[in-house]
Formats: sequence, structure tokens, C-alpha cells
Amino acid sequence: MYEPIRTKSVHSTMAGTPSEFPHRSREEELDIQLAGHLAALLAVTDELRALAPSTGLDAAGERLAQQVARLRGGRPPVRATGSAASADVTSLHQKAHALAGRALVVAASRADTTVAILAAEQMDVHAAALEPRELASR
Repeated sequence: MYEPIRTKSVHSTMAGTPSEFPHRSREEELDIQLAGHLAALLAVTDELRALAPSTGLDAAGERLAQQVARLRGGRPPVRATGSAASADVTSLHQKAHALAGRALVVAASRADTTVAILAAEQMDVHAAALEPRELASR
């Protein structure tokens, strides 16, 4: 049904020996992925801080920045400086909750307990912010 491949792969002939390819370990790949999720969560946290400043968000932002810097070999992340004037707080909390969930999954797969706890705490914080206020409606 299919014709067999008669030529060598371009990937093997262009690079020469396999040692010329840059290879990363699974742990390095997970570090990169986790740093990306945490940096995105930090950006959303900074947007929320601009809309509704709180000491809890300040502390979370600092902890997230520390973990991103650790995962990136000491390079501190770029911090947002409040440009979310028209952003919806509810959608930002939803986005932060989803990002924290992604970070939790990657942290669990790389067995990073510190980041897993931080991500779980952030999921709880943003889930609580999304819950309807029962006492306010009574």
C-alpha cells in the first residue's frame, strides 16, 4: 500500500553524528515548562495586584518570582507593572486558577514539593475568589 522510504532522513544527514544535536534531560525540559507556567501565573498575579492590591497577592507574587528565578538558574522574571485597567477580575482569577493547575501537574511530575504546594495554594486562593458570596446575598 505504501512505498518504502528509499532516501536517508534529512535530519540524520544534516547534523552528522547524533552527538551534534543539543539534548536536554527530562528534568531540564520539565524545569523549562514549569518556569513558563509559573511566569505566566506571576504575570496574572501582577495584573490582579494592579486591580485589587492585597498583601496576599504581594506575597504570592514574591514566592512565584523566587521559584521562577530558581528554575531559570537565578535569572529573575520580568514583573508586570499594572496595565490591566480594563481587565475583568473574574476572568483573571479563572486564568490564574488554570495556570496554577498546570504548574501543579508539572511540579508533581518532577517531584518538586515546594512548587507543588505553592501551586495548590494558588489554586485554592483563586478558587475561593471565584466562589459566589453566600453571606453577601443574605
